[in-house]
Amino acid sequence: MNQKVSLLQTFRIPLIIVIGINVYLFLQFSKLDEAAAAVGIFITLLGSFRLFVESYRSLLKKQYALDYIAILAILVALVTQEYLVAAILALMISSGRTLEDYGVAQAKKSLTKLSERIPDEVHLWQNGEMGQRIKIENVKKGTEIYIRKGEVVGLDGTLVSDGGLTDESSITGEPYTIDKIKGDPIRSGTINIGNPIVVKVLHEQQDSTYNKILQMVKSAQEEKSPFIRLAGKYSGYFTVITLLITAFSYIYSGFDLTRALAVLAIATPCPLIIATPIALLGGVNLASKKRMIVKKLSGLEVLANATAIIFDKTGTITLGRPKVTEFKLSSEEIDRDILLGIARAIERNSLHPLAKAIVGYANSQKSENVIVSDIEEKIGHGISGTVDHKVYTLSKLDRQNGMAIGVFANGKQIAHFEFEDEIKDESKEIIADLIARGFDIRIFTGDKKEAAEKIVKSLGEDIQIKAEATPEDKQKGIAELKKQGKVTAMVGDGINDAPALALSDVGMVFSNEEQTAASEAADIVFLGGDFSLVIECLNIAKRTIAIAKQSIFVGIGVSILGMVFASLGFIPPIAGAFLQEGIDVAVIINALRASR
Repeated sequence: MNQKVSLLQTFRIPLIIVIGINVYLFLQFSKLDEAAAAVGIFITLLGSFRLFVESYRSLLKKQYALDYIAILAILVALVTQEYLVAAILALMISSGRTLEDYGVAQAKKSLTKLSERIPDEVHLWQNGEMGQRIKIENVKKGTEIYIRKGEVVGLDGTLVSDGGLTDESSITGEPYTIDKIKGDPIRSGTINIGNPIVVKVLHEQQDSTYNKILQMVKSAQEEKSPFIRLAGKYSGYFTVITLLITAFSYIYSGFDLTRALAVLAIATPCPLIIATPIALLGGVNLASKKRMIVKKLSGLEVLANATAIIFDKTGTITLGRPKVTEFKLSSEEIDRDILLGIARAIERNSLHPLAKAIVGYANSQKSENVIVSDIEEKIGHGISGTVDHKVYTLSKLDRQNGMAIGVFANGKQIAHFEFEDEIKDESKEIIADLIARGFDIRIFTGDKKEAAEKIVKSLGEDIQIKAEATPEDKQKGIAELKKQGKVTAMVGDGINDAPALALSDVGMVFSNEEQTAASEAADIVFLGGDFSLVIECLNIAKRTIAIAKQSIFVGIGVSILGMVFASLGFIPPIAGAFLQEGIDVAVIINALRASR
């Protein structure tokens, strides 16, 4: 019922005009010509009022509007007292605008659902129990909130409870449940699938992980694509063609304004002003369903024309989650399983990828449960903890051909871990697909040359690599490709990729952790680490732009053909108005295909 009411409200002006046309026809049939004329003028002004106002505002801003032909058609219809034609033109214009608004709203629907996931209110944790509910925007940093089972976490924070179980798939795309212990980070947008938990708020709403995603969505909805401005350029040519055909019909018919009106009735440039934004927003809509946030509509257009794709290696082509390939003791002073337990206890709350690999490896082995105190992590120097008055430290070792972490007891090395970053299962197939499509594929990575070449060798020979690359090196590499005339698409996932992402024609980033400078610099953000999203996004971009162009050129082509027939007298004004509306509806329906 509510949906029916909403549709009636949305299309209320076209419905009023339809009723008015019926009243007009009844009055004309009853020979009440003056009353019929008044009704015709009224419904014409009702349906075209928005058109006149928007055109007037564009003139004040010295901007070229796409609707001057429609205005001219209505004015000619009123001058020639073709009130029925004027009313039908007004109906066509108002219904076209209403369909545009409705289509855009439908295209944005799935993006809006993103914001609806986050609760408006949260329960406070007060005096050891669930307290009052308050608006999420009023929650301050340091406040403790209570999250029940099945609820979406509204704010970033750290876990106060002893343990918890979360589903982060909506943020990371990973279909795994995550075990959490006290002190672990909890991100907004994740779902608590275990027992109720208490979270200490780390970031207020405006700075939360999920709110940043929503800001990307808002930016995508408000961004005006260069492709839309290109449609404006097409409209200039279309206007000239229309005026030439109109002038020809006026002269050829012996200066008959009715013949000119028939041409103008068909000439409204709706395919230009309606189809493109609906198609582009439809592409954004489809991308969002597949965990891709298009921050700028122009990103889809540029991606559709890309000729070179540059990848960072770690976290894009590879998993970015190194796994332990070897754990070797260099001293017999301590039991292997106990030392693994110590390493796990020390690294448990570290966010470093190597720490996560150590914890995962220790969990898979027969490691002992060990209590560690005085855990301290120093960036660049490692992490340490105390067991039985002895300080154990895990820090990075220098390895030319890979990664390694040494385990030290009171400064003496007693063991080490070896790691290797694995290629994602789908990477080889996707890279081969991109090469087959004719893309120039490059890999820019900060890894050592030997390690990088080992990865690239397994992907194919038609790939150029830049190893041991600094952020500046990556940016210079992008600049060099652009100088060669290539349209560049950069794919990365880290802060060190941000300069290259910003300089590339279109930047795409895998967002696995809290939003970073890389996400801010990118045009398209992939939620999660699924490498196949690159192909998905490329396909969506190409299809979206193809549909937009198809809608423009086919719509204009059919309109010009109709104008030619109208200029020769084969199509009267009323039929011309209906023909244009048919073209508009077909164009809108075609553009909406981009959402599917």
